[in-house]
Amino acid sequence: MLDEIESPSAYGVVTWRTAAEGGRVSGPPTAPVYAATCAFVVDGEVEEVQLSILLQPVADNGRVAVGFMATELARPKLRVGGRVQVLEGPKVVGDVILTEITATDQPG
Repeated sequence: MLDEIESPSAYGVVTWRTAAEGGRVSGPPTAPVYAATCAFVVDGEVEEVQLSILLQPVADNGRVAVGFMATELARPKLRVGGRVQVLEGPKVVGDVILTEITATDQPG
């Protein structure tokens, strides 16, 4: 289990969907770093390409550090205000709005 994202690609605010909204039945994840699949939303459309995302809570208000297993593929898609859907299989369990993009190109 990963305990920390050493070089986040971005920071954002995550909103977890409730079970009634199709989200996680068990509620928000409790691991120090949560790994899932994600899809970027561009111009209101969900891209077909999915990447592995890492989310680490950094504040109680939903603020998270964001990392990717393939940073080089995610980097061109990152922009302040960008939206990322968090997926577990085909289910959208959360949404991240990116609030800050970091200058680092380090993985994870």
